[in-house]
This record gives sequence, C-alpha cells and structure tokens, in this order.
Amino acid sequence: MDDHLSLGRAHAKIVSMLTYKAMYKYVPEGVHAEVLDFPGAITFGSDLEDARQRLASALVDMAETNLLANEPLPAPDPTRTDTASDIEEPIHLLLSASSRVAVTPAKSAMSHTA
Repeated sequence: MDDHLSLGRAHAKIVSMLTYKAMYKYVPEGVHAEVLDFPGAITFGSDLEDARQRLASALVDMAETNLLANEPLPAPDPTRTDTASDIEEPIHLLLSASSRVAVTPAKSAMSHTA
C-alpha cells in the first residue's frame, strides 16, 4: 500500500513599492504622459485623468516586460525632471511575489508492510 504524506503548504508573500517620477505635458490633442526614470513607460491620454490611468498601466506593462526578460527594473531617480512638463508627480509601482509549496511524496520512507 502506498502511503501519501503531505508535509504541508508554505506561503510567502513579499510586497514592495518603488516610487518613480511621472510627467504630464498638455498638447492640443490631449495629454502626453511619461515616467521620467523608467524608459519606455510613455503614453497619451485625452485628459489628465485618462493619461494618469494609461501611464499607470504602461508602467506595470514595462515592469512585467523587464522581469520576464530577466532584466532589472530601473532604479527610481527622484531628481529626474523635464523642463517641458506641465506637471510632475510621483507614480508608485507595487510589486508582489508569492510562492506556494506543497510536498507530497508518493511513498513514505516509513511505510510498513504486513
């Protein structure tokens, strides 16, 4: 008879926040938006609120792309600025990682035979 032994489940969750600098520039067609210290995180919105939402999504997409490519995330640089911007403000990237481990061997090392 095979004994199935569950050694339990371990859960670990790590949450971290990085704060980058967002810039917004009003243009005739809407609002240009960019994360100054995260290359590639750039978008455009019809108004400021739309641009903020789209930039948050672009930042997450770029972070996921970097991580999937085994590339590091750029270090936030609060000193970055763009003299052409109309608004500069912090934008936060929340990172979370979790793992779930279950160990269930097919036969117990302590199985008994009759």
